[in-house]
Amino acid sequence: MSAQDHAMDDHGHGHGHEEEVGPHATLGGYLTGFVLSVFLTAVPFWLVMGNVFSKSSTTAIVILLIGAVQIVVHMIYFLHMNAKSEGGWNMLSLMFTLTLVVITLTGSLWVMFHLNSNMMPQMQRAQPAEESGGTIVPPRTK
Repeated sequence: MSAQDHAMDDHGHGHGHEEEVGPHATLGGYLTGFVLSVFLTAVPFWLVMGNVFSKSSTTAIVILLIGAVQIVVHMIYFLHMNAKSEGGWNMLSLMFTLTLVVITLTGSLWVMFHLNSNMMPQMQRAQPAEESGGTIVPPRTK
């Protein structure tokens, strides 16, 4: 062996120590992920366009659940994330990101709910000028 071959051996190259990307890094794994992604995209579209549920809140909850499943499918089949990759740091960063997303979404929904409940009652009581014959009707008081 030459000195260059020894240098490669000392650094761990040339021994077949390739970085593992996970069990799904095959054509079959990518096709499985693709089929699941298309299915998980088509089902919510069908739920909305077909008006499957009578209540829109039920449809929204089902779509949110399917969206969460689709995120997991993308992380496993396309990003090759699992609890063992990168020594567990991927999972830790994912948990931190999810915590920030939940805090942001919860806070946004809380603010929008309170804006809706505190601002809209005054607007619903006042009648537009067209309906009252051109005069502005003051809001009714209880």
